[in-house]
Amino acid sequence: MIQKKNYDTKRPPEKEMIFGLRAVMEALDAGKVFDKIMLRRDMNSAIGRELIDKLNALQAPMVIQRVPVERLNQFTDKNHQGVIAFLSPVEFYRVEDIVQSAFEEGKTPFLVVLDGVTDVRNFGAIARTCVCAGVDALVIGSRGCAAVNGDAVKASAGALHTLPVCKVDNMQNALRYMRESGLSIVAATEHTDKNYTEADMTVPLVIVMGNEEKGIYEENLKLCNEKVRIPMTGTIESLNVSVAAGVFIYEAVRQRNLQ
Repeated sequence: MIQKKNYDTKRPPEKEMIFGLRAVMEALDAGKVFDKIMLRRDMNSAIGRELIDKLNALQAPMVIQRVPVERLNQFTDKNHQGVIAFLSPVEFYRVEDIVQSAFEEGKTPFLVVLDGVTDVRNFGAIARTCVCAGVDALVIGSRGCAAVNGDAVKASAGALHTLPVCKVDNMQNALRYMRESGLSIVAATEHTDKNYTEADMTVPLVIVMGNEEKGIYEENLKLCNEKVRIPMTGTIESLNVSVAAGVFIYEAVRQRNLQ
């Protein structure tokens, strides 16, 4: 006997979801911003293919997942017709627009990249710190990161409603663009002997924080200009990522205030 997979899913409020083929297509045409869309894995109807074609033609950064119908049923008891779209509570921006706008305004750009940070509470806490410190934008990947949902907004104490968030499909391309635009990319990593206070954070800056367990992905780490660490003297070898981000961000604030 084959045992069915048990999906332990917290249902978001229905106001955060749109389900049904026509409803989702109409929402896309109306310019609604989605964080994620789930499609039934074996969807093969004509209208289903029409939706898939529409999604493939979009340039918007969103996660599209093909899942078994059991997964969809965990989110609603209503007739979802094989598709559920999760509305994003925030608008997403282009990294290029943020960087160019900062330079045009005569600012010294300051961005924070989260490379694989998956915990919603950490994500929200970092966003809150970014707003308090005057960070220009938070950059995340379209896959493998915390969901930008109501829980994230709550954890950020509403900061995500004011902080520009850039969701990118290819983090390496985004890092290359920022580096080629004159921003210094500083990676927070244990694999270095250089302390974070030794990095020059008064220049156009990107701070990269990695996954809670694995750190910054190797290919992304190679694109960073500097690798720095927070010295540890206790028995625990690492800080919570939101705490570590706060340390790095406010070191940048300290240095910039001394100018």
